[in-house]
Amino acid sequence: MFLAFVVATLGITVWAAKKNTGASAYFAAGRSITGWQNGLAVAGDYMSAASFLGISGMIALYGYDGFMYSVGWLVAYLTVLLVIAEPLRNVGKYTMADLLAFRLTPRPVRAMASLSTITVSTLYMVAQMIGAGALVKLLLQDLPWLTTEWAITGVGVLMVVYVVFGGMLATTWVQIIKAILLMTGTIFLSILVMEHFDFSFTKFFEAIAHLTYTDKSGVEVTKNFLEPGMKFGADVTHGWGPLDLLSLGLALVFGTAGLPHILVRFYTVPDAKTARVSVVWAMVIIGIFYILTTFLGFGAATILKPDHIVTDNMAAPQLAEFLGGSIFFAFISAVAFATILAVVAGLTISASASFAHDFYSNVLHHGRENCPSMEVRVARITAFVVGAISIFLAIKLQNVNVAFLVGLAFAVAASANLPVIVLSIYWKKFSTTGAVLGLAVGLLSSIVLIILSPSLMGIDGPEILAAKRHLIQANAIFPLTNPGIVSIPLGFFAAIIGSLMKREPQAEAKFAELKVRAHTGLGAEQTTAP
Repeated sequence: MFLAFVVATLGITVWAAKKNTGASAYFAAGRSITGWQNGLAVAGDYMSAASFLGISGMIALYGYDGFMYSVGWLVAYLTVLLVIAEPLRNVGKYTMADLLAFRLTPRPVRAMASLSTITVSTLYMVAQMIGAGALVKLLLQDLPWLTTEWAITGVGVLMVVYVVFGGMLATTWVQIIKAILLMTGTIFLSILVMEHFDFSFTKFFEAIAHLTYTDKSGVEVTKNFLEPGMKFGADVTHGWGPLDLLSLGLALVFGTAGLPHILVRFYTVPDAKTARVSVVWAMVIIGIFYILTTFLGFGAATILKPDHIVTDNMAAPQLAEFLGGSIFFAFISAVAFATILAVVAGLTISASASFAHDFYSNVLHHGRENCPSMEVRVARITAFVVGAISIFLAIKLQNVNVAFLVGLAFAVAASANLPVIVLSIYWKKFSTTGAVLGLAVGLLSSIVLIILSPSLMGIDGPEILAAKRHLIQANAIFPLTNPGIVSIPLGFFAAIIGSLMKREPQAEAKFAELKVRAHTGLGAEQTTAP
């Protein structure tokens, strides 16, 4: 079944490769994707390993607190729909930096935007590849030579193949097919969970409210998984839990509007109206999906019991095996694998496009080398480099929860990318200095705070030291696991201060033009969908 999925997606790549006849085709699928297609593709990009594997595992182990992760992810699309989608499609061409460079000095903002895009994409990509490694290792555990390292490397190689040969068109169709399969598998697994409880919501929630299992110390306990506090409670986080949840929520709600692989999706449609339609489609699909993850997570908790779940990332596949047998387990695992392949391909192409279009063409060559074929070639080389870095980091961080890692990627996107995008569209006095400072401070502060947080710092006991739960064996300096509540305001503050420090009359003069184009589409690159 795994091989069938891989062969099918490689077939799509071969088909798309024949249509990649220029930069627009490679980076933006020729702007030929319709609203419902792009909506499915956006949902496919968004319903990642973090959502399917990580969220289900979080709910299975932490109940209500795990569910709060999915709420932040879903609400985030209101920000994208109301603030970002239309202006971005009307003003930009291939990347986020196109929007910033419209009225600001191109070279410095493109250089910083490219750095930010590659950083966020790599962080997100590492999370997906860790999920893939754990999944393949669990599915093919009878093969002693197949280590997690080899599984992660295999995913990385496949990802690079999609991007190098298929470009955005192949990536889009892989995401569409994967979204349909993922929704089908999730709906069926949810039905199996409810069948276990005789399709009685009363029985289901009664079981969740009185869940008996054996805790880590070997003592049998009964807990109410519908009560908050198991992960973010003050008593389990030395008083910082509620604030940590707020910080995570801010990162998720604002981070989506700054995620490079989500933003580039709006360049694949013919016009701004289609961009808005695709966001609405995505919200409906993603909304249904996150409601269903509740059945998956609570189903795993009540049916399998938390003490019998191998790892938090494997709760959903284990539940599929228990309820549907080995064939359904293989299907769910293969769908999750396809999910990961589609998302990492989207992340890789956004990072590659940013480096080739922004840094190579417009920073190194001052925008003078207007050779689309060279941009595509540089993007393909970048895909190899980004893939290699992601494989290395994924192997080093293979024991970390994927939903948690993605939360950190969202924090970086919300702190660095969102402030400059919003201020560029809506504030007349926003300047190049403000953009560079906002991107630099948002990026640096979020990464530094992540390094100093309990996410990476902590003193492990001898029983878990071998598992490398913490990379840095020392007491955490910053108390929150997600830096969003500090780094997002810092990003906005730095962008505003930088703009007030150095006014830019030329940028202010172009604000009216940007505003008209952003909200009407006049002058935007338009095409007719087939």
